[in-house]
Amino acid sequence: MRNSCVIVTLVLLGCGAGPLRAATLRVPGDFKTIQAAIDAAKPGDTVLVGAGVYREQIRLKEHVTLRSAGDDTPAKRGLKRAEVTIIAHAGVNAKGPAVIMAEGSVLDGFRVTRAGVFDQKDYDFHYATSGELLPDERGAVGVKGAVPAVGVPGVTATVRHCIVHDNGHAGIGCSGKGNNSRIYKNVVYRNMGGGIGIADGATPTIEANVCFNNLRGGIGNRNSKATILNNESFDNVRAGIGIREGATPIVRGNKCYNNRRAGIGVRMKGTNPIIEDNDCHGNEMAGIGSRDGAAPVIRNNRCYKNQMAGIGSRDGARGIIESNDCHENEMAGIGARHDAAPTIRFNKCYKNKMAGIGARDGAKPIIESNECYQNEMAGIGARDGAAPTLLGNRCYKNEMAGIGSRLGARALIVDNDCYENKLAGIGSREGAMPIIQGNRCFKNEFAGIGSRDGAFCLIEGNECKENKAAGIGARHKAVVILLHNKCLENRLVAVGLRHGSFAYLFGNELRRAGGMPPLIAVREGSSALIAGNTIHGGGVAAILVDGTARIRGNRMQGSGKSGSAVWGWGKADLTVIANQVDGYRNLLNSTGCKVTVTDNIIRNFQGTAITIKKPIGNALVAGNIAISKNPRDKAVSLDGVQRPLKENALRAPGGKEDLRTADELFWAGLKKKAKIEIPQRTGEQTIQDGAWKLVVNHGKTTTYKLYHLTFDPQAKKDLATRMDNHVFRLRGRLERQEAVEYKARMSKEAAGK
Repeated sequence: MRNSCVIVTLVLLGCGAGPLRAATLRVPGDFKTIQAAIDAAKPGDTVLVGAGVYREQIRLKEHVTLRSAGDDTPAKRGLKRAEVTIIAHAGVNAKGPAVIMAEGSVLDGFRVTRAGVFDQKDYDFHYATSGELLPDERGAVGVKGAVPAVGVPGVTATVRHCIVHDNGHAGIGCSGKGNNSRIYKNVVYRNMGGGIGIADGATPTIEANVCFNNLRGGIGNRNSKATILNNESFDNVRAGIGIREGATPIVRGNKCYNNRRAGIGVRMKGTNPIIEDNDCHGNEMAGIGSRDGAAPVIRNNRCYKNQMAGIGSRDGARGIIESNDCHENEMAGIGARHDAAPTIRFNKCYKNKMAGIGARDGAKPIIESNECYQNEMAGIGARDGAAPTLLGNRCYKNEMAGIGSRLGARALIVDNDCYENKLAGIGSREGAMPIIQGNRCFKNEFAGIGSRDGAFCLIEGNECKENKAAGIGARHKAVVILLHNKCLENRLVAVGLRHGSFAYLFGNELRRAGGMPPLIAVREGSSALIAGNTIHGGGVAAILVDGTARIRGNRMQGSGKSGSAVWGWGKADLTVIANQVDGYRNLLNSTGCKVTVTDNIIRNFQGTAITIKKPIGNALVAGNIAISKNPRDKAVSLDGVQRPLKENALRAPGGKEDLRTADELFWAGLKKKAKIEIPQRTGEQTIQDGAWKLVVNHGKTTTYKLYHLTFDPQAKKDLATRMDNHVFRLRGRLERQEAVEYKARMSKEAAGK
């Protein structure tokens, strides 16, 4: 009996009627309203809606498709069938979404509008102020009281080919776990929230949508993990794509442009998206921005012509920024500030209005293997206490330095190539304290490495070659420690010190064939300890001093036609001890200087090895050995008041001489000189950009006031504390003006040499 029941059951299943066919229910042909047709539909059915305006709220059923009638002929926005098939909710009286999706349901080809009221006056105000005064929670999907026009709450559904506009909150909202919906080829604009919002654990795919003129972001992500592909998001009041509150979407292949804030914005700790292969341009703030501890991976994007940085990190942001192309931005190509510490590597940053890559305000990025060129300020710049690590970058043909440090920055600058820049290859000023090691700086318009305005620099193991001014230069009370550098064939000096600067030179190789300038110039009250260096060539002198110099244990090789090894003038204070000198006219030629010259060995000189005229006080000249075949040559010629000459000798070649080297490092003198002072500014600066006016007051602290003159023509309502991004953008305009003035001053100094 049991077997008979099984057989009957199998027969019924195999030979009975086939599966029920999906039905098509037509509106208005079969049903007057859309909701009536949906209520009558079964899973798998399609409700096909003809053109018209349907003033109702729609709630879909599981696995039912709601589609507008017609083909996929395109129209001005979206499909023609979507333009003419309209779900219009109740406007000011609307409660809840215009359409509520169900599990497995499909919404295909409708205009959805009037789910709430689009407030034009409120929109215009926030548009003018770039959404910076818009409360964070207002209109965001998943927030209590925020109702999207099309709601996809905790189900997996499909919304495609729809036009969603002029609604009182978000356009399309996906929320809740288990939401793997597909939101595809919709046009979403002029909504009082975001265009498309994803929240509360949803994991939808958002693909090929167009989102613009929305009050929040074009596409917003909160605590979700969407896949966001190939969308176009522009002219939104906030970001083109916004990511926050722990969201970790994949954002790939999107176009985000002309948004009032960032093209793509990332914020909050634990928010770690992957952002790759997007185009972000013309945005009022950064092309891609991260802040507040976020740690995105930002790679292979193109960020250009944005009003602030191409890619910006701030307020403790971390993450990786790699292989991006950032050009023609109004500020830096890539910027890090306010304790941000991203890894910035393998990027190309060029033709930006400020630095190619910039670090400031305590930022600590790692900047590695980037290419920065033709930027209007530095290739890579560090300022305001930033402490970046710069490794293996190429910085060339920038309008200022290849790499620049200023205002207390503490950069570690290692193994970079800096060439053909309009100012220094690597420049430090205004109290910067960089460590500069193993770099190659060549063919720059000014110094290979330049320090000025109170900078304090350790400069070690670099090669500075064929620069049009100094190999290494220090001006205006800079303090530099130069160890084991090579300064080769620079047009003016190998090392130049001016305006009260101080240098310790040890173990450097300094060379130039031909030319009139000295290899080392210590001028205008500067001072130096020059010890254990190898010096080849020089014009009027190998070392020219009208400041203070202790010259000890160097090996100096002239060409036979060179001037003096050391030339002192202008009340110089000279100590010349234990040097090996060959092929110069003399070891020392000084007039009106304070002089100590002891224990040197001089070869291949011309006539007199040491010439001292009108010394200040008693000159000490002792223990020097002049080696010559000509018995009429002299070891020393000294006039004026002097101590007795002791143990100076003229000897024939072939004798035995001591090979003396430096025996002290003079650290005590260095410590006295190394007083780091960042210049203090005073006075007021003003800059206006359109309706925005920024007033900067410099005193013990610097303060900022920001006004919007359209809404506040008398400039009485200060918005600076509420609109930090606008303050920063206008500060960038001021800094660019200052850079122009600085370049003009440097050119004037160069003309006067």
